[in-house]
Amino acid sequence: MTGASGFVGRALLARLASDPLFDGRGLYRTSGSVADNGVPAIVVGDLSESPDFDAALRGVDVVVHTAARTHVVDEREHDPLAAYRKINVTGTLNIAKAAAVAGARRFVFLSSVKVNGESTPINRPFTEADPPAPLDFYGQSKWEAEQALWKLSAETGMEVVVLRPTLIYGQGVKGNLRRLIRLVERGLPLPLGAVANRRSMIGLDNLVSAILATATHPAAADRTFLVSDQDDLSTPDLLRAIATGLARPLALWPVPVSVLTAVGNLLGWRGEVDRLANSLLVDSTLLSTTLSWRPETSVTEGIRRMLRAG
Repeated sequence: MTGASGFVGRALLARLASDPLFDGRGLYRTSGSVADNGVPAIVVGDLSESPDFDAALRGVDVVVHTAARTHVVDEREHDPLAAYRKINVTGTLNIAKAAAVAGARRFVFLSSVKVNGESTPINRPFTEADPPAPLDFYGQSKWEAEQALWKLSAETGMEVVVLRPTLIYGQGVKGNLRRLIRLVERGLPLPLGAVANRRSMIGLDNLVSAILATATHPAAADRTFLVSDQDDLSTPDLLRAIATGLARPLALWPVPVSVLTAVGNLLGWRGEVDRLANSLLVDSTLLSTTLSWRPETSVTEGIRRMLRAG
């Protein structure tokens, strides 16, 4: 698997190391990122630079590709789209082509719900049948990578599976969720009590089990799946779960969403407000019915484990 030192990769490697049914190896960009977890490690360098994958892919049946340039909050690239494409499209296609040449049977690609879009009505979740509508460079690059993989699959016969997770949480989480945790830790009143949205999430434990299902189940071949915990939360529900896990009091002020939006527009925080106030739901029924997959951990327990891990 690629991205062995990343947020998802570390959790997946930990599962592989503890399960004798799997004979895995982790691909790393640099030697300094190699983890001592009992899983064989191979340093391959920058995937976008067409490194030599011979040793890394020799005898491999399934490649799970989790390496990616994810959402960057403080973007400093002169051409952000090009930066996303370099890693998420070129890098993906490089490892996929090498996997096909090496005789790998299946290539599992960790994509993103952002391929579908940024929000949904509260009663209309995304499904795999919805047309892609990415609205940011990250989502666009993931969609372009998906299309390149389907073309490669048609040319080589290598099976491709695309997995689009929702917001991922778990040990080591960063970004907006980490900021919310810090706000709750500080005991600050939060003006989000009037938010009445619903958002799908996926815990690391559940995502890892879904990845392994798509890597091994015969019926997963050449399919796209959306995946979540199947237990959606509103933003206030999420904050209450965090506060409970931290054993901290929580003060939620019922500020109207229209006011939050106006303030967000004024201060340049529109994206942050939208993510806190809008709904983003997915229907992962196809994954469950096709692969007999069910989440291993409830969202409440997943959040508790995340907070306990720090």
